[in-house]
Amino acid sequence: MDTISCVFLQSAIKRLLYYKALADETFARLDDAQLHYQPNQESNSIAIIIQHVSGNMLSRWTDFLNSDGEKEWRERDGEFEVKQFTKTELVAIWEKGWACCINTLQYLVDEDLLKIITIRQEPLTVLDAINRQLSHYPYHVGQIVYLGKILTNDKWQSLSIARKKLDKF
Repeated sequence: MDTISCVFLQSAIKRLLYYKALADETFARLDDAQLHYQPNQESNSIAIIIQHVSGNMLSRWTDFLNSDGEKEWRERDGEFEVKQFTKTELVAIWEKGWACCINTLQYLVDEDLLKIITIRQEPLTVLDAINRQLSHYPYHVGQIVYLGKILTNDKWQSLSIARKKLDKF
């Protein structure tokens, strides 16, 4: 029989993979130049968001139960620097972060959820740390999708229920 903890972990993985799929679908519709588009100097391109989310995932989920989630080797500021990665390179960066995240979650067990871990020296239960990331990653995926809509304009096809199409669901 599934425990609440097991159901929570399965649900967290399912939700994360749903948001990953939204971003993946957006990437598929864009070319290299579009991935690097910045609306202004203070806004991030999709490429920068990819670098940041992957860097965050690698830092948070590597050695998750045993070391602080903000690793000394992480170069967070560098994640926000403009780099001319190709679409293929950006997808590889994205996939590396997601693999680290999902693989770690798949190996957690019920007893792990109430353990205390730290992120930037702040103590959190594993459950709270997962919830924290469940809000962080969709926030950035929303940015990715929104930029994708702007860049493709009238060629955009909805990733969920299109306007005036609710009756089909």
